[in-house]
Amino acid sequence: MNPASALPHVPEVSEAPPSLYALLKEDIDSVMSRDPAARSRWEVLTTYPGVHAILAYRFGHALWKHGLHYLARVLQFFTRMLTNVDIHPAAQIGRRLFIDHGAGVVIGETAEVGNDVTLYHGVTLGGTSWRKGKRHPTLANGVVAGAGAKILGPITIGERVRVGANSVVVKDVPADRTVVGIPGRVVRSEGRRGPDGLDLDHHLIPDPVGKALACLLDRVKVLESRITAAGLDPEECGECSDNCECGSMMQSAKEDQ
Repeated sequence: MNPASALPHVPEVSEAPPSLYALLKEDIDSVMSRDPAARSRWEVLTTYPGVHAILAYRFGHALWKHGLHYLARVLQFFTRMLTNVDIHPAAQIGRRLFIDHGAGVVIGETAEVGNDVTLYHGVTLGGTSWRKGKRHPTLANGVVAGAGAKILGPITIGERVRVGANSVVVKDVPADRTVVGIPGRVVRSEGRRGPDGLDLDHHLIPDPVGKALACLLDRVKVLESRITAAGLDPEECGECSDNCECGSMMQSAKEDQ
């Protein structure tokens, strides 16, 4: 007989989910660590609409899980009137969510939000279909969405992604990327983070168009220097007249320099 088979079966012990009080405490602490305007926990608890909206969501989510859907939606309705934040009670939201200012934030029914996510005012986690099922985005841990950003559809935003202000994201984004524009496009791959693992510098967004124009102007300088070295006049435009389109573009480029 195998001695191991005589041992009683010990079920795996799973970590107990945190209490509502523990979640609220973490939500308040996340504001204290990410908002320099926060002076005390009491101030955050009593004057921050984003915290009020998250607190109401967590109560409403508990009601939703217990089958009290109508009560959860009523709580959502009054919370939206008081905070201007609309979070569906069926949404899946992780720990330490920070909604800065709160105004105009919308989180849809099938949205999933990981831990340590930061949403600035005007952010929408919306759907693009009327069909039931998964139709809202999934945000992994550490995502930062700038003011007015729209993340739409059943897409996945990877860990520590930064979404620039007013961007519209409709496709999956891998981890550690910066996304800007309409539609959103990846403009930087980075691994830098703050001391707490978060990077809130969502205003440090590269300008790919400006960079391309700067490269073109540098190329024009190089070509003009080569023309001059060959003994020709770079101001001459061949068969073009002084009023031609290319001449005007060259003049504008020189004035911008």
